Amino acid sequence: MRKLKLQMQISIDGFAAGPNGENDWMIIHGKQDPEVLQKIIGFGAELAAGCDTILLGRKMTPGFIGHWENVADNQQDNPWHPLAQLIADHRKIVFSHTETSIPGRNVEVENGDLATAIQALKNQPGKDLLVYGGASFVSSLVSLNLIDEYYIIVNPVAIGAGLSIFKERKILKLESSVAYKNGKVLNKYVPV
Repeated sequence: MRKLKLQMQISIDGFAAGPNGENDWMIIHGKQDPEVLQKIIGFGAELAAGCDTILLGRKMTPGFIGHWENVADNQQDNPWHPLAQLIADHRKIVFSHTETSIPGRNVEVENGDLATAIQALKNQPGKDLLVYGGASFVSSLVSLNLIDEYYIIVNPVAIGAGLSIFKERKILKLESSVAYKNGKVLNKYVPV
C-alpha cells in the first residue's frame, strides 16, 4: 500500500500560513547559505522522487502549479529547477467541491469523498503520494488520519497568528530531526 507523505513548513509557533494564507515568512531574510539551500532542495527532490502523485487543495493549486511549471520550463539555472521538474512531471490530483477542470500539466480534479478517494489512491500500484498544502486541505487530511508520514520544516520565525493544520490533539512519534545552519529544522513524524 502506498503512503501519503506530507511536506509542510510551519512557523516556530505552529502555523502553516498567516491568517489570510500568507507564506512570505518562510523565506529566510538576509544572505542564504548555499550549502543549506542545496541540502533543503536535495531533501525535497529526494522526497518527491519517491512519489509519483501530488495531492493538492483547490485554493493553492493555481499559484503552486504556475510557480513550479515556470521554474521547470524557464529557469534552468534556478537551484530549485530539479525539484520543479519533478513537480511539473508528476501526476497532480486537485481536490475540489466546485471545480471540474483546472489548467496545468498532468492535473486531474477529484470531486468525490476525500477519505474514499485517498484510500483508493493508496491502494493503487505505484510510488507514494505527496501533499504540500494548503493549510485547510492538509487539516482535513490530518483530521481524517490519512497522513502516514509528516515531514515538518520548522522555520525560526514566530508569526503570532495564522492557520494551523491541527484541529485536535494528535500524538506523533519523532523518527528523525535535522537542524540546518539557517535555523530551519526538518522533523519526520509518524502517527502513533
